[in-house]
Amino acid sequence: MPRFSARWMVALLLVLVIGGAFFFCEYLIYFPTILQCAWPRLSHARGGEDMDGPPVDTAVRAMVLSDTHLLGAVGGHWFDKLRREWQMERAFQTALWLLRPEIVFILGDIFDEGKWSSQKHWEDDVRRFHRMFRHSTDTELVVLVGNHDIGFHYEMDWFKLQRFEKVFNASSTRIVTKKGVNFLLVNSVALHGDGCPICQSVEKELIKLSRDLNCSLQSSQSSSGVTDSCDGSQLYPPSPPIMLQHYPLYRVSDAGCTGQDAAPPEERHLLFREKYDVLSKEASQRLLQWFKPRLILSGHTHSGCEVLHDNKYPEISVPSFSWRNRNNPSFILATVSPSSYTLSKCFLPEESTVIGVYCSAGACLLLLFLAHCLWMKGLLQCLSLCLLGKHKYL
Repeated sequence: MPRFSARWMVALLLVLVIGGAFFFCEYLIYFPTILQCAWPRLSHARGGEDMDGPPVDTAVRAMVLSDTHLLGAVGGHWFDKLRREWQMERAFQTALWLLRPEIVFILGDIFDEGKWSSQKHWEDDVRRFHRMFRHSTDTELVVLVGNHDIGFHYEMDWFKLQRFEKVFNASSTRIVTKKGVNFLLVNSVALHGDGCPICQSVEKELIKLSRDLNCSLQSSQSSSGVTDSCDGSQLYPPSPPIMLQHYPLYRVSDAGCTGQDAAPPEERHLLFREKYDVLSKEASQRLLQWFKPRLILSGHTHSGCEVLHDNKYPEISVPSFSWRNRNNPSFILATVSPSSYTLSKCFLPEESTVIGVYCSAGACLLLLFLAHCLWMKGLLQCLSLCLLGKHKYL
């Protein structure tokens, strides 16, 4: 009877240790981590004169993440794909449930192999994306294009661009307006300025959007309304835009970047290549002159950084959302009104923490097994001595 009870007790402890570690690492850990995040208050806002900010219900609550890099059929190992995609799915779904954003922006590189995937593999990647980033009708999901989605400039073509735009049912260069806030989405992959057909099309659209926004500002400031030069322009809310794109604007390196999500110290002084790591100087200046954005949000580098361009245009680089690209993924929470904005960063569970929990559980199992073996060995020795003593007595 004791031996039978001991086996059941050991089995129960094994189930508790294994099940507890699995439940904590795969489900529970996301809740206490994301519960530490909160929407920033506009009373601490930047980018506007009204520092007290408007009422909360007139501000937009936007969640911004980047570089999910869903692995494809060619370079993606099945376990790597399963592990990292589960992490992103649980993180995203937990954030939606706890924070309830009105709009979510993903700043490009949604897929890792969109630049070369076949139609069959593309459809499989899209299906997995829609499962992972499912959301209710109360939340709007807006996706930007990145170089891994349609290829670097020399790889992109109309087929891949239109395939991407069809999936997300929208042009890759446009303005999304919510509660009087203009979010400008830029296809930064097509800003090489070399006259390629896609580049020409994107630049033409950007010039039109710039004209529309400038005319909207003039219309609000002029008592006579829209000027003759603005005839036929589309009017937007009279507010400088928040610009979102995949590539960062030009900067020399990440040498000035700090914080726990910045690039590793050994990488911060590496020089960025124009049109590959960052936009060119010319493209960056054109965007700033055309739109005069009050904030720029970008991805691509997989690390966090804050940069001030021309001493008046702040840019935030949003780190990768995936464990595949960094140990401590994060996303941005933005509270935005037509006159001001404020940001906070929300960190996800670190992969090293999860690995540490599993290793600790494994060590506990090993100790439990050894203790069980020693206890059983002692019990058997005791029974042998008892039997031996009874035999001698007889």
